[in-house]
Amino acid sequence: MSNLTIVTEFLLMGFSKNWELQVLHAMLFFLIYVVALTGNLLIFTLISLNRHLHTPMYFFLKNLSILDLCLISVTVPKSIVNSLSNNCSISYLGCVLQLFLVVVFAGSEISLLTVMSYDRYIAICQPLHYETIMIKESCVRMALASWFSGGVVGAMYSASTFSLPFCGQKEIHQFFCDVPYLLRISCSENHIAVYVSVAIGLALGIFCCISIIISYGHIFSTVLKIPATEGRSKAFSTSLPHLIAFMIVIITGAMAYLKPPSDSDSVLGLLLSLFYTVVPPTLNPVIYSLRNKDMKTALRKLISWKYSSEGIRKKSFP
Repeated sequence: MSNLTIVTEFLLMGFSKNWELQVLHAMLFFLIYVVALTGNLLIFTLISLNRHLHTPMYFFLKNLSILDLCLISVTVPKSIVNSLSNNCSISYLGCVLQLFLVVVFAGSEISLLTVMSYDRYIAICQPLHYETIMIKESCVRMALASWFSGGVVGAMYSASTFSLPFCGQKEIHQFFCDVPYLLRISCSENHIAVYVSVAIGLALGIFCCISIIISYGHIFSTVLKIPATEGRSKAFSTSLPHLIAFMIVIITGAMAYLKPPSDSDSVLGLLLSLFYTVVPPTLNPVIYSLRNKDMKTALRKLISWKYSSEGIRKKSFP
């Protein structure tokens, strides 16, 4: 053990060693980041400014936008800088913080999507009791519980992973610090603490998955009984996006963490990581805004208010 070298930084290998491809990757990631940033900020702004959207469903949606903003901001900007600067290094503490935050925001998002499915279940299956069950205090408690669960899992993952010694190889075959890839370069074969953390995270994911399946089972059963086609369409338009967003996160995340170690540095590993860290924050605003009449109405009001305000200013200051 006396010959072990203390690792003070890691190298994020990214998608290619070719300079032209690195620039292309940086441009693509920058475009994705701008789309995600714009979409989530727009949803957050619309919900905050429009009092008609101050309902439980949109309260959770605003929390989801915050989580999406945080999740994609932890990984993508660093990857863009590394590609353009041709410097793939990340400090040891930076890697610890990045892993912690990724797990916190991803775990919180899974829990929040479960809460959102419960909200839709109450709204569609028990509409007469909705206002008494989904009161403001209950919504705040459920949102805080979602953030707290992500924080607990994030603390366990980062603490157990970085309690392992790293003694030589420091190349992480990923564009951000992630548990499976850090385990591969650890010089310790005793990963029990990490496996316990992964098992707890997996148990949380299974619980959320079962809860969502039960909620949507009741939701779809109730929706199919609605005689009016318009009523069915509205119910499905608010329920299906939640289910799609959850399936993308949970399936790709589970595949990334449970796939055999021999596949860790493959293209499949990089693609899977994109689907549970980059795709959801980018797609969620598109799913919720383009298929939601209330959001479209709020956006039109915001645009018309902006133009009317500009017209008043021009008349006041000719």
